[in-house]
Amino acid sequence: MIHYKSKQEIELMRESSLLVSKTLAEVAKIIKPGISTFELDQYAEKFILANVATPSFKGYQDFPFACCISVNDAVVHGFPTKDALKDGDIVSVDVGVFKNGFHGDSAYTFAIGQISDEIKQLLSVTKASLYKGIEKAIHGNRVGDIAYAIQNYTEKEHGYGVVRELVGHGLGRKLHEEPQVPNYGKRGTGAKLKEGMVIAIEPMINLGTKNVYHDKDGWTIRTEDGKPAAHYEHVVCIQRGKADVLSSFTEIEAAEKANTYLCSDY
Repeated sequence: MIHYKSKQEIELMRESSLLVSKTLAEVAKIIKPGISTFELDQYAEKFILANVATPSFKGYQDFPFACCISVNDAVVHGFPTKDALKDGDIVSVDVGVFKNGFHGDSAYTFAIGQISDEIKQLLSVTKASLYKGIEKAIHGNRVGDIAYAIQNYTEKEHGYGVVRELVGHGLGRKLHEEPQVPNYGKRGTGAKLKEGMVIAIEPMINLGTKNVYHDKDGWTIRTEDGKPAAHYEHVVCIQRGKADVLSSFTEIEAAEKANTYLCSDY
């Protein structure tokens, strides 16, 4: 069942979503070679709690951390570890918060130090594909229109692998609501998009094959060929004419550019 949000509920969701964005911006300020993803997770959790919210992911189906932090060939759901990050790593940080009765959920992929032009293009195309999907997230369209826009740009135009097993989703009082929002599909298919729907659109794009597998921790999902993956996510409210993006990358991108340990010219 799809839950449509009132204007008041949408504003509460905007507050939750922007807190996720601020949390990711805080992570962007401190990420560097030598720091561990466990330290990033702890830092993010303290920031969330200090802002009178709770981490959405911690305890969800027994997930033990506040953030999913996925490095290089890890696509999503990465377990934070005490291994030090190093120059050349790409790091997807996925954060959720619960505040005022509603969840926010967003993700951003950071590149540490020097990365190849091939990886820069992967990040650029994946982020751009998110906005291609958002362009189609308007009243009267269907979920398949979002899915097709992302798949066409990433897979057909650039030859990347679009993960099939993992999808975006509705968002609200629950972390995962209907409808599912895949990153592949046919135009004109799937659930009809209506004003007041709130969804998380999150392209998960692999440099090589679309195939993935579960790591031994039971959570981390990795590319089958060991090549890197990128992941970006926004919370979007369906409106007439133009989608209302409730999360924001503005502070994250500013922090990314200000952090001399991060690559931002992609």
